[in-house]
Amino acid sequence: MYARVTLSLVLAAATGACASTGAVPRPFPMPATAPAPGTAAAPVPGTIPGTDPGTDPGTNPGTASGTGSVAPGPAVHRPYDGYALTGTALSLRGIPYRNGGTDPTGFDCSGFTQYVFAQHGISIPREVREQFLVGTSVQPDQLVAGDLLFFATIDPGASHVGISIGGDEFVHAPSSTGVVRVERLGSSYWSPRFLGARRIN
Repeated sequence: MYARVTLSLVLAAATGACASTGAVPRPFPMPATAPAPGTAAAPVPGTIPGTDPGTDPGTNPGTASGTGSVAPGPAVHRPYDGYALTGTALSLRGIPYRNGGTDPTGFDCSGFTQYVFAQHGISIPREVREQFLVGTSVQPDQLVAGDLLFFATIDPGASHVGISIGGDEFVHAPSSTGVVRVERLGSSYWSPRFLGARRIN
């Protein structure tokens, strides 16, 4: 009996320690579990009540396609996770500036932003001036992680772009001998050159 209780405590401690062992929790939504005896199962999202999505093709006449699955509906736009996107951007710090660069061997400013967004399945134009035309305008006091920040550095219009990481900071690929790095929007250099912000949605 003592050995059984000890084994139970060891197993409980091992399964409760995922945060300290580096284990990654499974993503949501979790698969449906079997209902308790005597209760009805809740319908699985995307299925028609009264059908069994796990049956063989052609044996489930209650589904829209008759093949055991529901016919696909229209694509749903899901907003990107700004913090995940900025995590990608920050992971590229230290990569050198390269004029015309669009990959981790070297980036220019708009090549950097285009690459980061592409890693999250979001397509934005290649050039700074074109990126300045997409999404919606954002006021400086409403910036969130993932917003694009535009600056007039060499021309009167948008000529440089970075990605807000929240607060007063942004990550970008500066020109010439620079590397991808974080800087402050309120700095004496960037603040007077700030042109506007856009949120890709």
